[in-house]
Amino acid sequence: MHELPNAVKQHISARIDIESYQVFNSLSSQEASVEKKQAQLIFHNQMMNNMRFIHPFFESVNERLAVGDLFVGSFETFASRRSRKKLYQVPYINKIVLFYEFLFLRVVPKIKGLRSIYFFFSKGKDQLLSKAEVLGRLVCCGFLIEDYFIIHGTSWFIAKKIKSPTYKHKSNYGPLIQMNRIGIHGKIIRVYKFRTMHPYSEYLQDYVLKHNGYAHTGKPANDFRLTPWGKFMRKYWLDELPQIYNILKGQMKLVGVRPVSQRYFQDIPPELKALRLKHKPGCIPPYVALNRNADVESVQNAEFEYLIQKNKHPYTTDMRYFFRALFNILVRRKRSA
Repeated sequence: MHELPNAVKQHISARIDIESYQVFNSLSSQEASVEKKQAQLIFHNQMMNNMRFIHPFFESVNERLAVGDLFVGSFETFASRRSRKKLYQVPYINKIVLFYEFLFLRVVPKIKGLRSIYFFFSKGKDQLLSKAEVLGRLVCCGFLIEDYFIIHGTSWFIAKKIKSPTYKHKSNYGPLIQMNRIGIHGKIIRVYKFRTMHPYSEYLQDYVLKHNGYAHTGKPANDFRLTPWGKFMRKYWLDELPQIYNILKGQMKLVGVRPVSQRYFQDIPPELKALRLKHKPGCIPPYVALNRNADVESVQNAEFEYLIQKNKHPYTTDMRYFFRALFNILVRRKRSA
């Protein structure tokens, strides 16, 4: 039996009855053979930044727990690391350090051929991790995020096992990603985009919407999954350039309703759903052509108007909407949310 740090134990005790759990140190192999008499809580006393194989570790924890059991662990985010390191506080030097760490501690470990060299020298210690990546990996490995909190600069999570690992997405660290989206007749298509979110963010859409809901832009509010450069790319639609490939494959067209995830599709009114499924999704959304706001209601109203016009005038609607969108972008300087 192992004691959690006092500050962490106090935080957890305010939310759950900690006394009803058997608390085990995940690094102890002997405790795995202890007969299970009550609900278990596995506490990992080493930060995930120092774990060489994070994903296999999460999978092994999942195997040792029953559905409903808890897993508690910690890690350090980018922001906390910058606050802790003094070099980040020195003007000009901080930019050099930031570039070095991003290139050699974040990019290099994800490149085949260089990955093994990086881990040979670093031994997997002091890795750069984002909040989105760690929480996304947990969800990917069959956990539900019960709580996330920060104590003295260290991020902590309480995760509950709800199932065995199931991988609905093939996560990668590259600049080009594929996302499952709903196409014509409800067919799932793989839409290509440049990366604007941290890896494993795709597993956290439900989590972000549950806690933050939608912003006035129509996107999830306070979305910590976005990378710093992702906001810039989205503003000017640069992240969507690879969708030209989807157009060439015949899955999308230049103008049309945006391809959305299954989670977002659930929130669309039934009448609009029915209209959407009759047409291919497009790269240029109707709200841009109609110069509307990007909140959910405005976007859906614009889509409804467009689809009604598309049914009435199937051959000219897209052309009219395209030139109107072009005018709004170039002259009125309309930007993406």
